[in-house]
Amino acid sequence: MLKIYFAGAIRGGRDDATLYTQMISHLQKYGEVLTTHVGDPDLLRQEKSMTEQEIYGRDMQWMEDADLLIAEVTTPSLGVGYEIAMARTMGKDIFCLYRKAEGKELSAMIAGNPHLKVFNYGDEEQARQCFEQIFSEFI
Repeated sequence: MLKIYFAGAIRGGRDDATLYTQMISHLQKYGEVLTTHVGDPDLLRQEKSMTEQEIYGRDMQWMEDADLLIAEVTTPSLGVGYEIAMARTMGKDIFCLYRKAEGKELSAMIAGNPHLKVFNYGDEEQARQCFEQIFSEFI
């Protein structure tokens, strides 16, 4: 079964947590999403019981195990950027979804990287269509 690492902003901002949950639900049709916790609206409180080293170790193990990375990159996040860089270093396929939003500009380091496949979308339905394209054309 395909293993999917889904990345989305956590400490960078949780405004899209509900959207992440919906995206994860769609992704589960294509394989096992290792990072379902990213969509949990209570995640920050739950992770208080873990050390930062434990979180890092857990997430890097999931990254090692994953076949590909799908990152929602609308909300700027140091963690998501790091995960993208690690996935690139590990030779993973990387797909980024960006929703144009006022006051949020996609980083040139993402938009200009020829090793990333960036998809623009506007709502949950368009994100679902992006996933269909990813899993029919690229996987």
